[in-house]
Amino acid sequence: MLSVVMMAALAAGAQGDVWRDDMSWRGAQAHMSETKDGRFTLTGPFGKRDIAAQGMRVDTASPLFDGLFAMAQDELKQDSVTAIRDGAFDHGQPIPCTCFETGAKWPYVWTRDLSYSIDLGLWKFDPQRSRNGLSFKLSDVRDPSLPQGLYVMQDTGSGGSWPISTDRVVWFLGAQHLLDDKVFADNVYRALNDTLAQDRQYVFDADFGLYRGETSFLDWREQTYPVWTADNVVFIAQSFALSTNVLHYQALQLGAKLAQAHGDGTRAKHYQEQAAALKNAIHAHFWRKDRGMYMSYIGGDGTPYDTYDLLGTALAITSGVAEGDAARIALANYPTWPAGSPVIWPERADQPIYHNRAIWPFVSAYALRAARVVNDPARIAHELRSIMRGAAMSGANMENYELVTQATHVDEGKLSGPVVDSPRQLWSVAAYLDMVSEGVFGLTEDGRIEPKLPASLVPMLFGERESITLRTPDRTITLRRPHALHGDLLVTDTIKQRGTETLVTLKGIDVAALPVRTDAPLYAPAAPDAPSIDKDNKGWRVQADGKVVLYADGQRVGRIDSSTYIAQGAQPPCVSVTRVDEHGIESLHSPAVCGGEPVALGDSWPRSWTAPASGRYRVALRYENNHGSIQTGVTAAVKFLVAHCGNDAPQRVPIVMPHSVGEQLSTYGVITAKAGTACRFELEQGFNMSDLSHFAHYTGGKGGIEGPLNDARIGDLIITPTTGTP
Repeated sequence: MLSVVMMAALAAGAQGDVWRDDMSWRGAQAHMSETKDGRFTLTGPFGKRDIAAQGMRVDTASPLFDGLFAMAQDELKQDSVTAIRDGAFDHGQPIPCTCFETGAKWPYVWTRDLSYSIDLGLWKFDPQRSRNGLSFKLSDVRDPSLPQGLYVMQDTGSGGSWPISTDRVVWFLGAQHLLDDKVFADNVYRALNDTLAQDRQYVFDADFGLYRGETSFLDWREQTYPVWTADNVVFIAQSFALSTNVLHYQALQLGAKLAQAHGDGTRAKHYQEQAAALKNAIHAHFWRKDRGMYMSYIGGDGTPYDTYDLLGTALAITSGVAEGDAARIALANYPTWPAGSPVIWPERADQPIYHNRAIWPFVSAYALRAARVVNDPARIAHELRSIMRGAAMSGANMENYELVTQATHVDEGKLSGPVVDSPRQLWSVAAYLDMVSEGVFGLTEDGRIEPKLPASLVPMLFGERESITLRTPDRTITLRRPHALHGDLLVTDTIKQRGTETLVTLKGIDVAALPVRTDAPLYAPAAPDAPSIDKDNKGWRVQADGKVVLYADGQRVGRIDSSTYIAQGAQPPCVSVTRVDEHGIESLHSPAVCGGEPVALGDSWPRSWTAPASGRYRVALRYENNHGSIQTGVTAAVKFLVAHCGNDAPQRVPIVMPHSVGEQLSTYGVITAKAGTACRFELEQGFNMSDLSHFAHYTGGKGGIEGPLNDARIGDLIITPTTGTP
């Protein structure tokens, strides 16, 4: 007896809506025709595109599916260059590099774009070009007075780059596939040890067991973070992101594997313990039980944010951080729309289309991988169709699409977008290639063949055929449909090797997948203004504009109606508020406001202070860093604040001072002190990206060609009592 899914698929086939030669979407149509010599012609809303015969071929019942695979290979050739350029490096002059450029509008190599693209399979297509690009993103230190090492570069970015953005460890996600070259492998191991050690020193928070920093890839601040971070990214530097922590987990896992291979059992054990602890911390702090999802980021004090991103969710699943029911539920609860899955949810009604209200094919490819992990045929098919549709309707593997229409541009005045949309974007090209090789034919990264093909795709891919085939230069994979179609998901029944051909006979199985979520509201409500907090004889009184949800020191207090009291206490709380709509969706937070009068210590260093009571204290600096814009640069100022309190061991906390708009407060660290103990504070030089030799080529701002720059105008040292450990 046929399953409901299979019956629906066959019914669709009978109606002809199976995307063989043609595809229809919102009144437009794309058509693919094929010639006998392996060439294709694609016509659609964009016009006409001729596609040459390629080195790899797929042979299915769908010329559309096959031709788009050829188109992706053609675009990969266009992205394969011998020189790159960017206006901010070497005055825009070409830089020799036999590598992949990022896209038609991005003719450079960026750490995250390249690394995700290689992980999505480009390492199989051109391993040497992949290694060259990754090697371009490694650097030693140009200042001989600083600790030396080989480091992965964080590209120019938010508030002056690392350590506001800390997802540079994504480099190892790509590099792990290319270790068969000894010279490259040795550099990977060295860079891994040095980069992990540096991140542990500067961005790891022992209280939370997490790494600080911005969400990976989602680096347009006000699109995904509260709008007030547009002019102040200190919150981002202090916060914790799901995706960036999962990437650190994967880097630690690789570190343990490589240390073991190098005969360093002690270091391997150290990395294994760190990875296990990080996995537990991610579950403890990012899982939101009421949503059944992992939050995209949380505040530096652990404040939960009702916001989610698809890449972080997918990486948590594919990395093994999320397992079992948590993985299955998290993906099922992540909302989707007919055109595909948004990279963030909920959307922002006041922001233009880019990361906001958008589908990014490379993220869809990771969601497809996650769906394979949890055996979710409906989600596999949904993400596959989204990747196919976008490429077919635009005649290229575009950078991104608007969420509802899957258009490359929607005119909505100041909210129009996508704001930028590049053809042949490298990770979109990689997404299509991976969707075919792994998503359909099951070719995994270690060379195994593990197809997990939704039964709903059989009419499109097989038609009346008995088999479909992927031909690469060194192997052929043939999938043979089962004699009797049943079940939701087609998996391996038998597998035979005939020379270079792998012949897989499929069988259908029923899976207990949750339905794809299509009923979510699109937007989050707007965030309220900051509350006020004052102390009187009843305690700490918080006042806000209207009905809001109150948070204090990272904990949800509950709903209030314009004002409330927080219990009397010696510790002045830091509070923020959110707004909840009729769907129960919470806005992002207002700016946080802290009660009490902090101690401000000025003048020259060292600075002295006596603890009035035993406990934990936040320490931060008033500063101004005008060395670059909020959007870019490599000159975030990074220092160590060293506290010598009595005879106790010195306490060293990293302090980050991003590019600022006027004077503001830095990130904070936490020290402990006993009542009556005199503490002496000193300031030590830290490290930033301008210290790397690579940025001697940076001509787009300070800290580049004119030399390293890691400084800010520093004012008062601010000391505030704080609550206990998380």
